[in-house]
Amino acid sequence: MEKINYSCEEEKTFSMLCHLSALSGIIIPFGHIIGPLVFWLIKREQYPEVDRQGKAALNFQISVTIYMIIAGILVLLLVGFLLLAALGIFALVITIIASVKSANAERYTYPLTINILN
Repeated sequence: MEKINYSCEEEKTFSMLCHLSALSGIIIPFGHIIGPLVFWLIKREQYPEVDRQGKAALNFQISVTIYMIIAGILVLLLVGFLLLAALGIFALVITIIASVKSANAERYTYPLTINILN
């Protein structure tokens, strides 16, 4: 596992918040995208690791949104209900794992991510 050398505690905090803020989507519509976007936009130019992790978090959350839309369409075939539930649990678990890895200064790569932001 590759370790991250944060320049200060603030960089570490904002890097973790890029991942953790996606959980706001549980309460706020599109919060899973808005949360990471806000933290990324605020600190991306100041801290390179926040820029990298913010892009990773956003790419994952946008990918999950695309997968949810596809699963929503598949509800018509009755398969979508299982896919929606599985995707929701998957996104929750992976987001928590990414947040913990970031807090422990470990680099984490999200699975099943479409790289939209480079």
